[in-house]
Amino acid sequence: MNNKQLTPWQRFVGLLKLERRDILQIFYYAIFGGVVALSLPLGIQAIINLIQGAQISTSWIVLVIVVTLGVIFSGALQLMQLRIIETIQQRIFMRSSFELSYRFPKIKMTELRNYYPPELANRFFDTLTIQKGLSKILIDVPTALLQIVFALILLSFYHPFFIIFGILLLMLIYVVFKFTAQKGLETSLVESKNKYKVAHWIQEVARTVVSFKLSGNTNLALKKNDALVSKYLEARENHFKILILQFTQMIGFKVIVTASLLLIGGALVLNQEMNIGQFVAAEIIILLVIASVEKLIIGLESFYDVLTSIEKIGQVVDKELEPQEGETPMFKEGLTIELDNVSYNVNNREKHIIKDISLKLEPKSRILVMGESGAGKSTLLRLISGVTQPTAGNIYVNNLSLSSLHLNHYRSQLGLSLSDETPFEGSIKDNLIFGNPAINDDTIFKVLDIVGLSQFLKEQPNGLDTVLYPEGKQMSYTIAKKIILARAIIKQPKVMILEDPLDQFILEETIEIIKYLTAPERPWALIVVSSKKSWRTQCSQTITLEKGEIKSIN
Repeated sequence: MNNKQLTPWQRFVGLLKLERRDILQIFYYAIFGGVVALSLPLGIQAIINLIQGAQISTSWIVLVIVVTLGVIFSGALQLMQLRIIETIQQRIFMRSSFELSYRFPKIKMTELRNYYPPELANRFFDTLTIQKGLSKILIDVPTALLQIVFALILLSFYHPFFIIFGILLLMLIYVVFKFTAQKGLETSLVESKNKYKVAHWIQEVARTVVSFKLSGNTNLALKKNDALVSKYLEARENHFKILILQFTQMIGFKVIVTASLLLIGGALVLNQEMNIGQFVAAEIIILLVIASVEKLIIGLESFYDVLTSIEKIGQVVDKELEPQEGETPMFKEGLTIELDNVSYNVNNREKHIIKDISLKLEPKSRILVMGESGAGKSTLLRLISGVTQPTAGNIYVNNLSLSSLHLNHYRSQLGLSLSDETPFEGSIKDNLIFGNPAINDDTIFKVLDIVGLSQFLKEQPNGLDTVLYPEGKQMSYTIAKKIILARAIIKQPKVMILEDPLDQFILEETIEIIKYLTAPERPWALIVVSSKKSWRTQCSQTITLEKGEIKSIN
């Protein structure tokens, strides 16, 4: 797999390629707009020449109408550009939202190990910066560049001096971009990085608001915020220095050009190498050129913002995904899952989390996994479920390597209730069936009764359509656990993988649910991690882990 990192510029070009067709239309409109814009100075030149004759003529009236129509037509072209830009903005928003929604569930867990996923999801808001900045770039930059090119071509017909002026102008634009653009992008990226650190800290304070409330008379939230904001302001100031440098260069250019053209243009008129009409038209064209250069320089900030935002989103998009291909066998006779000398370790850690584990989970088997905290129980379940890939050894499913199977097809055969699973913001029904149309309401009601949620459902104002808060907020811990357990049962999976599924349940409920889950008529094999003794009498095998290795099998 090619892990080559794209530069911000390459990402920007890739984004433009996706919108190539519409961007070409914007350029065509910009070309027409640039040509039409030059009708103003040319028309004024002709009008001045006619006015010097001190007579009102039909030609003068026609020229006034033509110039006015040119302004109207130029405005119409701008409206067309705005319509195309709006379409591009909508597509960028849509594409970004679908891209992140598709990728997050499929990103390898190893890629997320040192990240807080909700903070990465906040990168989506950079889409708004791209929308606004790109619209400014696509309208201002082509228009400004074409106006400069057309204006310089037109000026060259007035006098050879303007050819020299055009060459100097193009050299100036090149120098500004060549020696400051890269530095501006680098400082913009540093600024953005520090901005996200501030946002992440505020998010952390909000996430652990109860802890900060109970911390007493402390100012940690403000102290850390002050340190982070100071770094952000320093980075912002460094970026602003680049912008000031570029703007200063532009002001110097304006002063030199304005002074030289007034002096030289006046001299050309006095020497009768230009007439008054040409002089006025040339000055108007020069003002257009100066305004266009000013647009380009000022627009650099938007350009930096867009490149930075694309890079920030790109850092999420670049994360390696789980394989999305593989075999999809029917598994009609259930699943036999075999771990063959499986080990798991993470970078920068000497000891294995799981080491040389071999076990076999056969159809309708009932296995209890026990061990102290840190023994590797959670990791074992994640390896079996395909959430985490082993660093050594192999996992086989019905004698097929798990790595050769389509992961989503394999996971559709599993029912899981892991410790870090919580309800998401959505209806009770969505939380239970994940949009599976094959599961009807009767099945849902039966399972809710099994896990003891019938009374909870009756108390909800909208029944199954009641919207739950994210992370199980506004409900008890056991209710949230029951919803996750019900989600696993409703699928009627071939393998049930449970991690402390009955934590804090009352004894009577615990016994009844264990009897249901371990009954011989259930279609699944079951592997459960729990310290509850009630499981021992119902499971056919008990495995004890210690420091990532199997200590005993009873």
